[in-house]
Amino acid sequence: MSTPTPTPTPTHTPTRTAVAPLTTEDAELLVATATAAAKAAGATVSVTVLDAGGHLLAFRRDDRAVLISGETSTRKAYTALQLNAPTADLVDAVRPGGPFHTLPTALDRPLLFIAGGLPVHRDGRLIGAIGVGGGAPEQDHGFAAAARDALVWDRRVARPCPPCHVGTGDTGR
Repeated sequence: MSTPTPTPTPTHTPTRTAVAPLTTEDAELLVATATAAAKAAGATVSVTVLDAGGHLLAFRRDDRAVLISGETSTRKAYTALQLNAPTADLVDAVRPGGPFHTLPTALDRPLLFIAGGLPVHRDGRLIGAIGVGGGAPEQDHGFAAAARDALVWDRRVARPCPPCHVGTGDTGR
């Protein structure tokens, strides 16, 4: 007769709580804030907001923005979402010899490694992304960051989102 195998003692697993998804109200706040920041800077832009699944939640193109800015804002948002990093921090990674050199052409949906795309987090979890196109890349990044920070403050979080560490390779996560 064999001896029964002892049942392993369960280890404590932290309880994961649900995080509220990015809502259309959140998306509208992101678009309005980025658009207002661009207007204050004299720039005409397009703004795209995607949910965690990469689905469009909100989009706005200024009447005077160049037409391609709609496509660039969407690609920046998608890139930030898929890689969970600001697009500004990924520019060097796709240069020849960089770790993601072939990534821009490896997927069916094109990525865009130009500043202006930011992931959006809530309680440490990725819930979507914002992309801004139409200004200079550094401007687009600033408009997206202003929008993301406004969303964080609107949710009454005690601190703003960590800053993007453009050019340092550190994404602030």
